[in-house]
Amino acid sequence: MLELEHGFRVVDVHARLDPDGESVSTRGREVGPERLERELHQAGVVKAVVSPGRRPEGMGYLRANNAVARLSVDRPFLAFARIDGPRDPSNRTSARLRNLTASRSQTHVDPEDVEKYAYDDRFYGFTLAPAADGLPDEETLDRLEDVGLPLLVHAGAEFPPVAAAETLLRRELPVILAGFGGFPLNRDLMNEAIEMLADHDELYLDTSFVRYRNVLERALLEHPDRVLFGSGVPETHPNVGVMEVLTLDVSEDAMRRAFSKNPARVVPELGPGED
Repeated sequence: MLELEHGFRVVDVHARLDPDGESVSTRGREVGPERLERELHQAGVVKAVVSPGRRPEGMGYLRANNAVARLSVDRPFLAFARIDGPRDPSNRTSARLRNLTASRSQTHVDPEDVEKYAYDDRFYGFTLAPAADGLPDEETLDRLEDVGLPLLVHAGAEFPPVAAAETLLRRELPVILAGFGGFPLNRDLMNEAIEMLADHDELYLDTSFVRYRNVLERALLEHPDRVLFGSGVPETHPNVGVMEVLTLDVSEDAMRRAFSKNPARVVPELGPGED
């Protein structure tokens, strides 16, 4: 694939790095660090946040997180530690009742794990996919708030933006809703997340898999400081995400904010002084 030439400094807040064959069997497509770095380079992306894909139930993410951190050394990657929890993220009454007695297993992340990741200089934030991995308990969320590192959240129909508001956004830490909170292609949820930006100062939206031009343009025009570029690689080539932003009817300044300035404000290590 030809390299894009666009003149912008682009950083990516949403990439997946498969550390081993187990991820391949779970996700179905392997993209190792060399290929990921090559695809990002083709899109003109100079640095990317990476975290592991979904692991089998009961396995936990300690080994995968450490592998991703190790593979990020001497590459333009910033590792986010993927975390999980015992609580059901759904809004069903039965789930709420179960959550009253839910307790961590040995493989679930706990407050001590959060602190270890936060003060390990190999990690720069956290990734949470509640529909796949459950929600951490209150004690663990308290520790996440204490350390204050950015949290990238995979939201969508099974964990909509309103659920994120109830469980995460009442805390003081930067929360990035992947895919505008509407994966896959749920325009109503994406617009709901945009509306929430007015009431939640620590909420940000990444552009991964947002295929509606009017939704992207609305967010960049109404909240130009809260949109962060995310490609969703390897599920899609980063060229696709970059081109979708480049072809929007917005100013170059709005594009520059989404591509670089906004991500670097949330994750300072993505800034140009860190290249």
